[in-house]
Amino acid sequence: MTPTIDDVRAAAERIRPEAVRTPLLTNPALDALVGGRVLLKCETLQRTGSFKFRGAYNAIAALSEAERARGIVACSSGNHAQGVAAAAALFGVPATIVMPDEAPQAKLDGTRRLGATVVTYRRADQDRDAMANAIVAETGARLVHPYNDPMVIAGQGTIGLEIAEALAERGEQADAVLVPCGGGGMSAGIGLAIRALAPATAVHLVEPEDFDDYGRSLAVGTVLANPRSVGSVCDALMAAQPGAIGFAINRQTAAGALSVSDDDALRAVAFAFRTLKLVVEPGGAVGLAALLAGRFDARGRTVVVVLSGGNIDPAVLTKALATG
Repeated sequence: MTPTIDDVRAAAERIRPEAVRTPLLTNPALDALVGGRVLLKCETLQRTGSFKFRGAYNAIAALSEAERARGIVACSSGNHAQGVAAAAALFGVPATIVMPDEAPQAKLDGTRRLGATVVTYRRADQDRDAMANAIVAETGARLVHPYNDPMVIAGQGTIGLEIAEALAERGEQADAVLVPCGGGGMSAGIGLAIRALAPATAVHLVEPEDFDDYGRSLAVGTVLANPRSVGSVCDALMAAQPGAIGFAINRQTAAGALSVSDDDALRAVAFAFRTLKLVVEPGGAVGLAALLAGRFDARGRTVVVVLSGGNIDPAVLTKALATG
């Protein structure tokens, strides 16, 4: 099933009682630095500290009571893990999350604190999807994939609805939206919403330069994988390859993809902390990094930047502040 704008609208109603309608903020210093108007969609302030709660809650809420009762399984580097754990807890159902053993401690601790069972794996030589599917086969639980799931994509698309609605309320129109991209679920959902409500606005995906599978895949029109599974400070954006469902949407809705270096991402984390007074993790800051590093020219334009997550370990924040 490929989700539609109607699924995104239904998701907005479904998640409304529990999800935060996050603010769209501006900062004069940032505007002056890039020569344009920048609006920051602060999913760092979302429940569990990232956008992932939206899709996780929508997917679990859409299940029948009988399906939920068998439990939920997910695989995640940390943000989807916490989103699923929080959503499952709200429904009073068990959740098991397969997470890399080198995931940020803040994300491992946060997932356990929310009541989920964590099963760790080695990212370099173990297959998290195979491990999750084995748990599903053994327990009968329902898999909620972090990005290749139509209800997850629809839930993430509510970010795009909120962006379009907030701009309309202000009487403004954005030239572009910059969206952090790993597996492509959030960008696909946002793309659906922006195409329906603000078709003149271009959606650009932003990814780590060593994990630029989306940019390469869009260029050739078919799904390509990343050559490696480890090696970026942007732990939230290291999916093996684009999800099939999201890729089919992003091919139609995305204007293109940009990439930033780890140093670019860390400098953006430092800028967000010092100047914007916001805590953003490296993967959540790549859109901001694209602006600050000149990968996207904002001069004379209105640009929305999605800050997708703020679950950062203190050691990484310290490293970013030293870099920036």
